[in-house]
Amino acid sequence: MNAPLTAKDFATDQEVRWCPGCGDYAILKCMQKTLADLGADPDTTAFVSGIGCSSRFPYYMNAYGFHTIHGRAPTFATGLKLANPEIDVWLVTGDGDGLSIGGNHLFHVLRRNVDMQILLFNNEIYGLTKGQYSPTSRIGTRSPSSPTGSIDAPASPGAFALGAGARFIARSIDTDVKHLSPVLKAAREFKGAAFIEIFQNCIVYNKDVFEDFTNKKQAKETQILVEHGKPLLFASGAKGLKLNTKTLALEVVEVGDGHTPEADILVHDETNRTMAQMLLTLPHDGYPMPLGVIYRNPAETYDAAFTTHHPTQRKRTGKVADALRRGSVWKKQAKS
Repeated sequence: MNAPLTAKDFATDQEVRWCPGCGDYAILKCMQKTLADLGADPDTTAFVSGIGCSSRFPYYMNAYGFHTIHGRAPTFATGLKLANPEIDVWLVTGDGDGLSIGGNHLFHVLRRNVDMQILLFNNEIYGLTKGQYSPTSRIGTRSPSSPTGSIDAPASPGAFALGAGARFIARSIDTDVKHLSPVLKAAREFKGAAFIEIFQNCIVYNKDVFEDFTNKKQAKETQILVEHGKPLLFASGAKGLKLNTKTLALEVVEVGDGHTPEADILVHDETNRTMAQMLLTLPHDGYPMPLGVIYRNPAETYDAAFTTHHPTQRKRTGKVADALRRGSVWKKQAKS
């Protein structure tokens, strides 16, 4: 009987080369331990990345790895999954790689619902290229490419994923292993494109940008951990989210101040797309940050449909070289 796997079984001999204190270290350690806990097989696991700090991930995971080109990781990952559906595919990207040059490719892998886990490390900055503002940077962000402050309205990765038709959307924090690990497990169990936004601290170019809700001393007041079938409560149950029927928007209310969880506080329904939209677009000011599985509503996966509707694609006959040289031939009809 084989000994149980440990995190070390998923680590490589490569020197991990991120800046000291980078949130990527915590995500890497969490991933290695989570896969070991799940009993994942390194021989049937693959990590695909594009370009950026997060995209060094495949070097550090003892599994198959593809460090591809800027923004195009979803394309490579889709091809891999179609070629061998038995491979457990993890796509690793960042807010720049995934939402700027790679936005179009990320959109299609989500709408197609290709069976893979997509990890988007969001640090609201371009880290690898020395700190330019990214698609998720907040208005006013000062950087080498926006010295007087960014004027761009930031993109919301979760809202983007929902708009693209994603069937699984979750959020977590790089250093919160107790929260991140279950989210990773839930994503792996999901059949389809599972999108996880991970708030990741760039210690050099955007330090503590998420401190307003990641600070552990204030977490109970600034985070709301959503769970299917349970009231949307936070602050140790003292506050909750209620639907204002006049504005059709969520508002924070004090529990006990004329409000009760049974009568007023919304119950999280992860299959409700409208609720997911409201949670994913909550304002920063005055509201807690929703974390956990925000939307989960399975549908047929693209790879399963591909195999069903194109059975000949699964017949591996002949050699690759023969297929490449076969080409297509058209015969010109002679005029009568």
